[in-house]
Amino acid sequence: MRGLFYLCLSILTQVSSSTVEVTGLVGHNVTLPCRYDAQTRGVLSFCWGRGMVPKSQCSSTILSSDGSVLSMKSSRFQLWGRVSGGDVSLTILDAQWSDAGVYGCRVEIPGWFNDLKLNTHLLMEEAPDEQPVTPDWRPTVGVSQELLATFAASTENEEVPVLALDVIGMASTEEKLKAFLEVGNIGRVAALFFFAIIIILVSAFGRRLLPKRKLQDVNISTAENIYEVL
Repeated sequence: MRGLFYLCLSILTQVSSSTVEVTGLVGHNVTLPCRYDAQTRGVLSFCWGRGMVPKSQCSSTILSSDGSVLSMKSSRFQLWGRVSGGDVSLTILDAQWSDAGVYGCRVEIPGWFNDLKLNTHLLMEEAPDEQPVTPDWRPTVGVSQELLATFAASTENEEVPVLALDVIGMASTEEKLKAFLEVGNIGRVAALFFFAIIIILVSAFGRRLLPKRKLQDVNISTAENIYEVL
């Protein structure tokens, strides 16, 4: 008779328990779900622990609350959900290989054998290598045409950000500048520059000689007039 009682008790305590599996990445945050209907039942006491949820409380408790005060074993274990709304999911910050294992969440619901018990098996995996992407905004000659074609195809029937148009304009302007500064154009520019220098020098030299020449003409005219009077 006593054995039958314990059997029934064991069955009843397992009715509201369930098990889920979550995979996390090493070095990243991982969240273990646990929710209840706070709108109907109000804010309840709960706890999180390492290992399966026992018949009472939590094993190796890492975080617990009596409905108003929250206590935690480490700052790496956080509740980022809306606790007042029944979201008591556990977030592990910067998860490591050692965090793998079983975690148990218990929500204490008033009444016999009503507690919500959720066991979560956390699996850890190595995070994939992330290749750094360094944009290069110095296109060579001819790149802007390809960039414009690709950009037009990918943004068809869509609104285009102004920044994207600025980037295309930068590529086109730089290409024109490089094309202009080819060897032939450099030679023409140099010839025009030297020709302008020569014109400026000749003009300045002529202006300096012009007053002296006028003064000589005046002196000669004065001398001729004196001879005529004599």
